[in-house]
Amino acid sequence: MFRVMDIYEIIKARRSVRAYEAKDIEADKLQRVLEAARLAPTGRNDQDWKLIVVRDPAVRKALAEAAEQPFVGEAPVVLAIVAPNPKQTMHCGVPAGPVDCAIVLDHITLAAVGEGLGTCWIGHFVQDAARKALGVPAPAEIIELMPLGYPAGAATAKAKSRKPIDELVNYEKFA
Repeated sequence: MFRVMDIYEIIKARRSVRAYEAKDIEADKLQRVLEAARLAPTGRNDQDWKLIVVRDPAVRKALAEAAEQPFVGEAPVVLAIVAPNPKQTMHCGVPAGPVDCAIVLDHITLAAVGEGLGTCWIGHFVQDAARKALGVPAPAEIIELMPLGYPAGAATAKAKSRKPIDELVNYEKFA
């Protein structure tokens, strides 16, 4: 029986999965992952994002070709997150769409691990080809693609090394 993992276990267990079992995702599991996305915080609580859930094999194949990565289409589901208003910026001058979409996708990756599923962030894709496959009109932009499914065999590889915290974290001022 599946046991609920602690959030720190989930964070440590998350991997970029590039091989998936040929097994559908149960509707209730997918719904919980999508609910985690819905609950993600966004700037000003605008919730200015759209998520496209792709199950159709032909569309998944087109997205894999747009990404130049065949494994993308081998997952039973490919998610595409779209920023409808990509020119909108936060008060600090940083584009809001990619930031909000990244928060949503992070909720998805962690919820997926909690459900026994795997994901992989895909930023390497041809925007126009992915737009065409998904019917995304300009000016909206697809920010990331994310295959979702059950990890296959070696897909549960060991964790990649991480820099020590003292190389990444500064206190009080940039160093």
